[in-house]
Amino acid sequence: MSRLLSRYAEAIYWLARYVERTENMARILDVHETFSRDSRGGQNWASVTQLYANEAAFAERYDSPSAENVLTFYLIDEENPGSVLSSVRAVRENARTLRPLISTEMWIQINTFHNAMRALRPEDIAEERLARLCARIKEACQAHTGITEGTFYRDEGWYFYQIGRSLERADQVTRLLDVKYHLLLPDVEAVGSPLDVSQWNAVLRSTAGYHAFRRVQPSGMKAERVAEFLLFDRCFPRSVWASVAAANTYMTDLKSRYTLRGGSRAMEHLDELRAVLDNEPVERILKRGLHEFIDGVQIILIKANQAIGEDFFGWQALPESGQSQIA
Repeated sequence: MSRLLSRYAEAIYWLARYVERTENMARILDVHETFSRDSRGGQNWASVTQLYANEAAFAERYDSPSAENVLTFYLIDEENPGSVLSSVRAVRENARTLRPLISTEMWIQINTFHNAMRALRPEDIAEERLARLCARIKEACQAHTGITEGTFYRDEGWYFYQIGRSLERADQVTRLLDVKYHLLLPDVEAVGSPLDVSQWNAVLRSTAGYHAFRRVQPSGMKAERVAEFLLFDRCFPRSVWASVAAANTYMTDLKSRYTLRGGSRAMEHLDELRAVLDNEPVERILKRGLHEFIDGVQIILIKANQAIGEDFFGWQALPESGQSQIA
């Protein structure tokens, strides 16, 4: 790389991804507790472990997917690399590496957030306190975004930050859609039921997209329209299309502004994904299989992530298997 050390570029990239991942986790848990109830008022907390493909890891440590166990696992379990506490710790570790580059305001806010998460006790994450806690986590992530927007210097690091955040957003939305279709409501006869509508409501709220969706679709809550909105809407910043387009734009600007040799393969993967998202109507996707479509999208995202790592961060090339290096 020209001016930015590769270890700094990687730290910035993952800092952005972990902040986005933390906010998304808070949204998932908050919305699940508030909106994802069945007709008898019960909740399937196991679906959260399915969303993140953590069933095996969770079962090794906990005897049942109760609310208490799932909230412990995803909020304060230090042995779960996907917990809020682990993600915020990763944010701070990356920020410490970046201390010469980030603003004092960024560093102070990240430290404060990290200390607040470390201080959480089991009673602080009880289900009746969850909404308030998740609001605090989301606000901390949004405060970080605002401080970063206002204070982070616009050099190569800024572009790596935006690329990481955009790819993480696309990944999280595809996971959520996939689980909704294939795990949360597997019975065909239940499609269109009040439970189905409630769960699509929850999916939209998990992505902060409920009100935006209502502007586009003021009446009705059909599955194909929700899937279309979250996959293809060009004005909603968390849609897969908008996230991939943003990553592609930032990568293009990064390469051209700093005349970097790397990044071409990642751009090819993102261009491929843009072409797919531009030319596949949602009706055809649902007919052929949403799971298969999302699988293909995630494989391309993994390839783009891996290509970025190899070109800029010194990662070793992996066999062509759809697997990616884990941060």
